Order: sequence, then C-alpha cells, then structure tokens
Amino acid sequence: MRVLLHTPLKPPDSPTPSGDREMARGIGRLLRRLGHRVIMPAASRMAPGVPMPDAHLALEREARRRAARLIDRWKSLPAGHPERFDLWFTYHCYYRKPDWLGPIVTAALGIPYVIAEASHASRRAQGPTRLGHRAVERALAAADLVLTVNPRDVAGVRARLRPGARQARLPPFIDVAPFRSVAPPAANEVPPTDIPVLLSVGMMRTRDKLASYRVLASALLLLKDRKWRAVLVGDGPARREIEALMAPLGQRVRFAGAVSHGDLPALYAASDLYLWPAINEAYGMAFLEAQAAGLPVVAGRTGGVPAVVADGVTGLLTPIGDAAAFAAAVARLLDQPAERARLSAAAAARVAAHHDEAAASRALATALRSLR
Repeated sequence: MRVLLHTPLKPPDSPTPSGDREMARGIGRLLRRLGHRVIMPAASRMAPGVPMPDAHLALEREARRRAARLIDRWKSLPAGHPERFDLWFTYHCYYRKPDWLGPIVTAALGIPYVIAEASHASRRAQGPTRLGHRAVERALAAADLVLTVNPRDVAGVRARLRPGARQARLPPFIDVAPFRSVAPPAANEVPPTDIPVLLSVGMMRTRDKLASYRVLASALLLLKDRKWRAVLVGDGPARREIEALMAPLGQRVRFAGAVSHGDLPALYAASDLYLWPAINEAYGMAFLEAQAAGLPVVAGRTGGVPAVVADGVTGLLTPIGDAAAFAAAVARLLDQPAERARLSAAAAARVAAHHDEAAASRALATALRSLR
C-alpha cells in the first residue's frame, strides 16, 4: 500500500530530538519493513509543536481548507500515481495536537483511517481544551483501526470508537541492535574502584521535564555520601534552572548537552544505572534504549512506564514525585552490584523480546490485515 504518514505533533525529520520524533521515525520504518510506501506530501504537514488552545478554531478552519486541497489533488491524479495514497496513518492524536485532517480526507476518499497513539480524557471536554478534545473525538469516531501504545489509553479510546472499528496494542518499540552492539562490560569485569555512573536523558524543558529534574536533584542530594557520578544528557530552555538545581552537587554532575541519537548507545554503554523520575511521562523511549543497552532503571511509577519497565525485573519503580523513595531505590542498586547485574541481563532480554522493531512489525502487520 501507499501510506500517507501524518504526524501532527512532530515530523520524523524534526531537528529537535524527542521520544515523539523517534516513534514517528519508527512508525515509518515499520511500514517500509512491511513493504508499504510511505509518503508525506507537503499539504498534509501541520506546523510542528503545540499551539495555544485559543488557536484551535483557526487551525480547524485552516484544516478544512487544506483537506479540500488534498482531496482535490488526490482525485485529479491517475490511479497508481505515487502521491495517491491508499491509507491514512496518523501517529499521535491528543487534545493539544489532534488530527484535524484525517477524518475529513478519509471520509471523502473512502480510504482506511488508522491512528497510532491516541488518547481521550473526558476532563478535557470543558474550558480552553474543549476544541482539541472534540477534534480527538471526531478522529476516533472516524478511525477504522486505533493502535494503542500506552496501556492507560485503552479504555478511553475504546469508548469513542464506532461499531466495527478495531483497537489493537502496539507496544512501544526501538531498533535494539545499535544499543546491544556496544553493551556495557559485565559486572565482574568492572574494577572495584570504578565509581558507578548514573545516566539521565531528557529534554530540558519547563513543566513536566523540569519537575522530573527537580526530583532527580533532590534524590541525588540525598545520595551525596555515596560514590557515584551523574551524566545528564539533554538541553533546552530550562537548562539554567536545572544547572542551579544540580549546583550543590558540584563536579559530580556533568552536563553532556544535546547528543545525537547515533551517539547515545555509547553513553548508555558507559553507564551503570539509568535514572528518570518520569513526571507525567507517557512511557519514555529512553527507558527502552537504556534497557536495551543493559542498564537497570530507576523510574517513577506513572503513565505507561510500568509497561516498559518491569518493576523488580528490569528496574525499580517508585511513587511518582517521591525523591526519598527514588533515592532509596538508587542506593539499593548502588549497594548491590549482583542485583544490578541481574536486572541488567533481564532488561536487555526483555526489550529484545518484546520491544524490538521485529516484534512491533509483526504486531502492526497483524493489525493492518484487519482492514481488508
């Protein structure tokens, strides 16, 4: 099939790193792996980023005009033309950045409509978020297939689907190979004088990301009497505030700045634990990357994080926002290298078995067959 891949929040070629961008890229790879041709015509692209709620009415009006152009263009093309798509596939649809185009275009053209990673929360139905919320409801009502990535979205999405539409699970996934090819040394090969390296990867933005860094800083301060070094990967507008949070820890915390995705495996391989408090995290692609490289994880128990980090098996989950509990979990793993080694082996094996692109492509192929 020729699949139009629509990514309202962030396109795969965005210069700004994020989990959303990596999932958009991954969806494209999965579709190509299954033999589909992926197209992203200019007329289907929305401005990246999250608009203010008061801009939604104007966005909806513009989307109707753009949808009309897409429909006219599609109808004017001969059958088999490379821009004439057979399926509309939207990745990520939620109240702050819904899919305004898909429901209109697919209804007019009579082609299947698929959404991956949609969320629906009734509390968004009132106030400034209501227009985006209604747009999500229209998209879900029009969809033939919704692929749910985050388990917490299952019930809300199911309630808005029309009769005959299908919902299927698509677990979060990565290409495991780059992270396994530079696996860290075994625990018994590390000189006992080595100081454990604690790694965190996250954009340095305000709101939830900054809240996670606050918890992380508080936890590290509680661990200042133990031996460790921390590396923080990421950059953004909140970096100065985060540097101030970490300042009491001095040279024990290194800011690595923004790191290209291709250079991340080496950083994971050079570390001993992966830490992220995960305030309001959907699921966290970096958790998969870290575990694929054999890093045990300490994370906050929130959203879809328990679906990608198995508590007591591949890492430790702590109450969200609880810096003392987070520090205690880190201390436990710092004090028990054998436990770290056990979690490390399980983490690499679990991600390879359940979250690699090979497993995801099989799940996607099965789901898409239901459209025939």
